[in-house]
Amino acid sequence: MLTVSNHNRALDGFSYVYPVLSRRAGGVSVGINLNPNNACNWQCVYCQVADLVRGKAPKIDLARLESELRAFLAALCQGDWLLHNAPEGSRTLRDIAFSGNGEPTSAMEFADAVTLAARLHAEFDLGPAVALRLITNGSLLGQARVREGIRRLGQAGGEVWFKVDAGSAEGIERINGVKLAPKTMARNLKTCADLCPTWVQTCVFRWDGLPPQDSELDAWLDILTNRGAAVRGVLLYGVARPSLQPGSARISPLSTEELDRIAMRVKEKGLTVYVSP
Repeated sequence: MLTVSNHNRALDGFSYVYPVLSRRAGGVSVGINLNPNNACNWQCVYCQVADLVRGKAPKIDLARLESELRAFLAALCQGDWLLHNAPEGSRTLRDIAFSGNGEPTSAMEFADAVTLAARLHAEFDLGPAVALRLITNGSLLGQARVREGIRRLGQAGGEVWFKVDAGSAEGIERINGVKLAPKTMARNLKTCADLCPTWVQTCVFRWDGLPPQDSELDAWLDILTNRGAAVRGVLLYGVARPSLQPGSARISPLSTEELDRIAMRVKEKGLTVYVSP
């Protein structure tokens, strides 16, 4: 039975497609994992991927991806998979999401995979109730092939969830494990939002027992509001699954009240915000 605390990517016989019960999507998400080698160009301290390595996606077998996605959508839409595997009240397909065990846009076949997923979304007549999503750290927006994939996603009626966990260079390095200038993140966010409807997703937590400092929240809000990116809103969430990365012992959940106070700061900037503890 699926749970929000277990995002195991394993599905018997499948390499690229997996189900999860998503707090933010509000139901069952069909994940597309373009990083079955557990490789990512970031190493976020809260990441639950075991044996994560630095790197990029391997070569993607698009024919196998299409076969797996078609078979699983058939089981969901035409069979009784949801009845036997999703808890009562969550037996609704909410999205097809490029996510998985690393940065999906690092796959050279990313744009073609978007086209493939959009075609199957239409083939199964899923309509607007089932979103087509990309969950990304946005770091590769400087590459034309990545922009093309996001452009195709926008043309297909999809959306992007763009990771912004911190607003200072120090915060980005501490949380995401990369050296990245905030102005570069802001530029990539604007580029993404210009190509496809984009939401910011942010994971917040205590670090060494302390909640996010006001100065860090100010810098984070600056990226969201003062750089010209027309984002749809913010998906604010806490840590619900155990991290498997070095430094995981330093993070712990915020209370619901603390999350709500951060959400209020987002609302004060005129942005829509959804909170998932």
